[in-house]
Amino acid sequence: MTKADIVSEISKKTGVDKQTVLACVETFMEKVKGSLAKNENVYLRGFGSFIVKKRAQKTARNISKNTTIIIPEHNIPSFKPAKTFLNDVK
Repeated sequence: MTKADIVSEISKKTGVDKQTVLACVETFMEKVKGSLAKNENVYLRGFGSFIVKKRAQKTARNISKNTTIIIPEHNIPSFKPAKTFLNDVK
C-alpha cells in the first residue's frame, strides 16, 4: 500500500477531499520525522512507537581498498509495534 492508497482510503471513509487528507498525512509524517530528529520518541497508543536507537561506534573493513574504517556512533529511527498491533497482524 502506498501513500496515495492510504489517502484514497481515508478520503473515501471520511468524505474529506483528497488534498486535505494528503496535507494531514504529510504533516503527520513531517512531525514524526522532526521529533525523531530531535531525539524525541513518538508514542501512538494501540499502534506502536517510533523510537530513536543509538548505534555504537564500530570498526568496518573496505575490502576493495583493504583498509579499516571507523563508523562513528549514530542514531537510527526504529518502529516498535504495540501488542494489539502484533496480535492483529498474526
